[in-house]
Amino acid sequence: MVSHVRLAMRALKRTPFVSAVAVVSLALGIGANTAIFSLFDRFLLRPLPVPAPHELVNLSAPGPKPGSTQCNQAGPCTDVFSYPMFRDLERLQTSFTGLAAHKSFGANVAARGQTRSMDGELVSGSYFATLGLQPAAGRLLAPADDQTPGAHPVVVLSHATWVSRFGQDASIVGEAIVVNGTSCTVIGVAPRGFEGTTLGRQPEIYAPLTMRAVLQPGFKGFDNRRAYWAYVFGRLKPGVSLAQAKAALEVPYRSIISDVEAPLQTGMSDQTMQRFKAKPLEMTAGAAGQSSVDDEARTPLLLLISVTGLVLLTACANVANLLLVRGAGRTTEMAVRLSIGAGRGSIVTQLLVEACTLSLAGGLLGLVVARVTLSGIAAMLPPEAAPTVPPTLDTTVLLFALALALGTGLLFGLYPALQATRPDLVSALKAQAGQPGGGRAASRFRAGLAVAQIALSMALLVAAGLFVKSLANVSRVDLGLNTEQLVTFSLSPELNGYTPEQSRAFFERVEDAVGALPGVTSVSASVVALISGSNWGNGVKVQGFEAGPDTDIGASTSAVGAGFFSTLGVPILRGRDFTRADAVDRPKVAIVNE
Repeated sequence: MVSHVRLAMRALKRTPFVSAVAVVSLALGIGANTAIFSLFDRFLLRPLPVPAPHELVNLSAPGPKPGSTQCNQAGPCTDVFSYPMFRDLERLQTSFTGLAAHKSFGANVAARGQTRSMDGELVSGSYFATLGLQPAAGRLLAPADDQTPGAHPVVVLSHATWVSRFGQDASIVGEAIVVNGTSCTVIGVAPRGFEGTTLGRQPEIYAPLTMRAVLQPGFKGFDNRRAYWAYVFGRLKPGVSLAQAKAALEVPYRSIISDVEAPLQTGMSDQTMQRFKAKPLEMTAGAAGQSSVDDEARTPLLLLISVTGLVLLTACANVANLLLVRGAGRTTEMAVRLSIGAGRGSIVTQLLVEACTLSLAGGLLGLVVARVTLSGIAAMLPPEAAPTVPPTLDTTVLLFALALALGTGLLFGLYPALQATRPDLVSALKAQAGQPGGGRAASRFRAGLAVAQIALSMALLVAAGLFVKSLANVSRVDLGLNTEQLVTFSLSPELNGYTPEQSRAFFERVEDAVGALPGVTSVSASVVALISGSNWGNGVKVQGFEAGPDTDIGASTSAVGAGFFSTLGVPILRGRDFTRADAVDRPKVAIVNE
């Protein structure tokens, strides 16, 4: 094999232009496919880095959820449970080694003289045990840390935060830090590589679920069966199938719905009550964790991987044509080798080694293309989404690139190799071959390749044109506000223990200070971030309107500051904008959309 590679390198050096064109063509095709496969693997294929991830199961309860619902990137609102329901299922289940619940939260963390905002995760005491994880330092949260609401001020750090924020100092275990104004003891560090169970979120700190009312002031939903906010998953016991677990848990779940929760519902028609009592308990494979990214990314990624596949096929057709043309010039060489006794199999092997050498060189250059492509994709995404793009090419992706390179080498190299070893020996040796490179069959094949290249190129051009047109259409969408020269940032003084009165005074000082900066024409505030995909909802009752049993009185709402609409360039069709005169002690006012 070493001699084959040495001969292949010599042959490729004799035609540097053809070799360079082939390598660049393959690099673009292999690089694009490797980059998109990296995203495909990250979003759709890769399991959680936990023992036996195939044993994990996600729970959901689609159906009427009267009351309040809070959901996030971990999945749609149909997936969340009330806290009492989770505790009931956790206590009554018999088919799982454990059931766990979690809920994201924003954390202001003060430690060792520095304060910074972190992404936090409220988790049940069974969370880490259900996942089968072991600590990198100290210990992880256990059921004993999650018994009584507000009574367990302990936290676990993520491994990445332990390294970047605390220099991997083991003495942080046992140390007190301040989380959202509450002193909490660090009891341990999560294992390396574990970034939570929700793709798109990378929790930096974990706290007990029962600490939510302390860490999120104003929360009062521990006893409320009409407040849905907990995502739930479990791990199957050995030998128990998903269907068996669902059948076993369905019995207590159905009893709780009918006997406990149904009597709590008010203002519900008989038809909706029937739907409420019949809402199913669903279970799905949880190896990849819980995330809405799976459904959102599947179609775009399938489209992208199809397009990059066409790019690679076009590159293969191009390289195959180049090798056929080069093979036409080597007809005499092949004839001499065959005439002096070289076996056809040996020569075909040599030519395939040449093709695979080309493809491997294209694959190496393709890794650079893939890395640049991923960096470009990350740069185009919003800051909160950029971390979901893998920063490096891991072992799985590298193996994919290697397999792709070898596969393309065989794909575009096999026919030229077979064709080049079928010359008419007498004509070739007399240098009288009127149809070099295999005659009419090779000519027809080259013509077919050329037609295929043109067809694939046209398909790619059409797809690219439609994509550019879509981007242009998106850029022209009227968002209803003026985003030119608009700068946003976030502040959360209440997470550091500010009272509502102190927070209001603080925001007024910030608005005055920012408004006095040179070049600033207007300042305002909003509880819900602009164009962020998040929202708040509340029930709204209108004077003079009597809501029926099933009337949807929910409305998306936001609390905003003085001059909010004028700052964003949103015209007021009737009435006026908010002013600072609309204070807490003044008559309550609101603005509705058209």
